[in-house]
Amino acid sequence: VQLQASGGGLVQAGGSLRLSCAASGRTYSSYVMGWFRQAPGKEREFVAAISSSGGGTYYADSVKGRFTISRDNAKNTVYLQMNSLKPEDTAVYYCAAAARFSWNAGSSYHTTSYWYDYWGQGTLVTVSS
Repeated sequence: VQLQASGGGLVQAGGSLRLSCAASGRTYSSYVMGWFRQAPGKEREFVAAISSSGGGTYYADSVKGRFTISRDNAKNTVYLQMNSLKPEDTAVYYCAAAARFSWNAGSSYHTTSYWYDYWGQGTLVTVSS
């Protein structure tokens, strides 16, 4: 599976952006998909995850209520709608695909980068104050 993230950019605090992650590969629709981010000088952190069907979602507390993850399996694409952006959301955002666990494995898997097998190249989001 190859992943291509896009949609990053510069936005003012309070604004919105939608990130997209296009996937190649026949088995994309069977994977749990996630978004992670890494700010300068910080470790990569979990943002959101979505089940293979799209029926299950999970969010980091820091983005809950502001970000929405979704997927369109017909288009092999996962999205991250980001609203009410804050300067602390500034980071490189990565999409990732997990082949080794199912959604029912639980949040300890959803939120841990180790369990994701495929990674996109990252897209930079900068939120100005």
